[in-house]
Amino acid sequence: MADSPLFQALHMEMAHALCGEGEQEKGLGALEGVGFRVGQGLSERLTKEMPSFKDELDVLKFLCKDLWITVFKKQVDNLRTNHQGTYMLQDNQFLLLSQLSNGKQYLEEAPKFLAFTCGLVKGALSNLGFDSTVTAEVTVMPSSKFQVVIQKS
Repeated sequence: MADSPLFQALHMEMAHALCGEGEQEKGLGALEGVGFRVGQGLSERLTKEMPSFKDELDVLKFLCKDLWITVFKKQVDNLRTNHQGTYMLQDNQFLLLSQLSNGKQYLEEAPKFLAFTCGLVKGALSNLGFDSTVTAEVTVMPSSKFQVVIQKS
């Protein structure tokens, strides 16, 4: 992945450009779409010479380690599951929120800085054969939680 400050600057510009006045919903969809495509490509590249995953938990561990390190230069801080297809990934110092102030007034801005990553995770899972729904939440800046629900066929 690109140098971290360059990636952060590019991401911030994309978020501001796509989620302008009155364009929030459309912009979030566009950011998620870009993330989806990046996630597909990265997962394909990163798994090219890896052995096959045993199960969906192994795939999520791959996302939390290999993919997260490639993009954000660190692992996910916490992975939890209910063992029924729902996973919670927690990043206590989420890179794409770290440039924002820790003030509560920025919590309403947080969704536009999470949409790309939701798409990234969804795209990586899609490439690895899993349909999913990915949502994110921020309660305290710059910590973020991504909920991943694997769709059962």
